[in-house]
Amino acid sequence: MGHMSEEKEYLSKEKFEELTKELDYLKSVRRKEIAEQLEFAKGLGDLSENAEYHEARQNQAETEERIAKLEQMIKNVVITEKHKGGSVGIGSTVVIVKGGEKSERHYQIVGSEETNTKESKISNKSPLGEAIMGKKKGDKISYETPAGAVEAKIVNVE
Repeated sequence: MGHMSEEKEYLSKEKFEELTKELDYLKSVRRKEIAEQLEFAKGLGDLSENAEYHEARQNQAETEERIAKLEQMIKNVVITEKHKGGSVGIGSTVVIVKGGEKSERHYQIVGSEETNTKESKISNKSPLGEAIMGKKKGDKISYETPAGAVEAKIVNVE
């Protein structure tokens, strides 16, 4: 596990603020709600057959797990600035043309928490993401897809 904790979490400022808010909410409001839920459930008697109690315990476990995950992420966070031009990094929008195609495709490189293929936000750890990180406008790249290797050219880095 030693290595895992050193993983940097790349997040945009917006996402970071969203996660920080969620963490605050879980630690203040949600923990209190669950404690009350547990108290109430305990008052209902026999714990072995007490569905409310088991549900409260389940909620508590999930909440604590989420809190731990958020705290870990926030501890290792690297805030990504939308950086302009130059080489590809997290936060860059990259325009590529795949071999044999005329149309340009735009992708934004994001940390794994913000991946969203519908919005063409791809993780820096995806095959395409790894192939273009650190590259510059005009570079040729090649990456693996389920259909085999794809050649592409970076026509712009925004």
